[in-house]
Amino acid sequence: MGLSRSIHAEPELAYREHRSAAKVADLAEREGFQVERGVAGLDTAFTATYGTGDLVVGLCAEYDALPEVGHACGHNIIAAASTGAALALRDVADDLGVTVKLVGTPAEESGGGKVQLLERGVFDDVGLAMMVHPAPYEAVASPSLAIVDLEVEYTGRASHAAAAPELGVNAADALTIAQVAIGLARQHLEPKQMVHGIVTHGGAAPNIVPAMASAQFYLRAENYSSLQRLVDRIQGCFTAGAVGTGCTHEVKEISAVYAELAPDPWLADAYREAVTELGRAPMSRQDELLRLTGSTDMGNVTRALPGIHPSIAIDCGDAVNHQPEFAAACATPTGDRAVLDGALALAWTAVAAATDPGQRERLLAGVGTRVARAGGAA
Repeated sequence: MGLSRSIHAEPELAYREHRSAAKVADLAEREGFQVERGVAGLDTAFTATYGTGDLVVGLCAEYDALPEVGHACGHNIIAAASTGAALALRDVADDLGVTVKLVGTPAEESGGGKVQLLERGVFDDVGLAMMVHPAPYEAVASPSLAIVDLEVEYTGRASHAAAAPELGVNAADALTIAQVAIGLARQHLEPKQMVHGIVTHGGAAPNIVPAMASAQFYLRAENYSSLQRLVDRIQGCFTAGAVGTGCTHEVKEISAVYAELAPDPWLADAYREAVTELGRAPMSRQDELLRLTGSTDMGNVTRALPGIHPSIAIDCGDAVNHQPEFAAACATPTGDRAVLDGALALAWTAVAAATDPGQRERLLAGVGTRVARAGGAA
């Protein structure tokens, strides 16, 4: 609990989580783990390993916070629960024949740290990957949405807004047209497609025709193919702004694309049994499918290897993730209990997988298949 409270007290944004990453890595090192910092070229990523078993159990520790609202998604709980699970498994690693691998994964809220770690080989030897996420509800295998993070920038021509407005080309107007087009397009979006954004620059002063305007938009969809169709539609809205005003525009993808979650059914069932044994009551599998959730780069991990991303409930009143009230709840006794229960449930899930001959063989075979496809050794 001390680790969770300490991370919560010093929130840090994506790729700047230097203190938070150090707190987790230092603790693991003191507890006998072999720690490698700055892995995959990311300053705030690390791995901490213990044991020599052939089955590598991956535990993902997130620790980035949100702008203005701090740890309103409870990544302090995620980091501490994964660390707790790693410590619990350390004590039985030799008996289980496993290697415990705690992976410090930066920039989940924006940037896609796990995608970069995945692409750069950090998960190549991992047989199963797990983490647990705090939420207002208890769920084991809720779906997530695929997401892409786009920035659009319009360039026009500045002029005096009163003395010579006819000489200006208004980039803010271009952005307004794009926003109206997106608003009208919402009537025709596919189920579970979403668009939401903010203006990041709209001009310097009211008496200057804005020569530059920009906005950032998140586009979400049920799966990758639906997301690509949504991108095509919204690109047309961006183009409409440029055409309607005479501006030029540029669209940039400023974060890795997050795939939708694909929880491993066997691991999900094992976690459900474990968390139920701890006295928690996860929602039914049918209700989980109806739960509207956000997006996570853990989706990319679960599509590359067996993994789970369950939600663990904390008492947060009427608050939901990304609200200040939820942030406050993440540093209370209910948040502390989520750390302990989450750590135990993850550890018990790993034990179940490691001691089931069929599942162990399946997980090890998956590593071998991925290595063979990559054309090298893990």
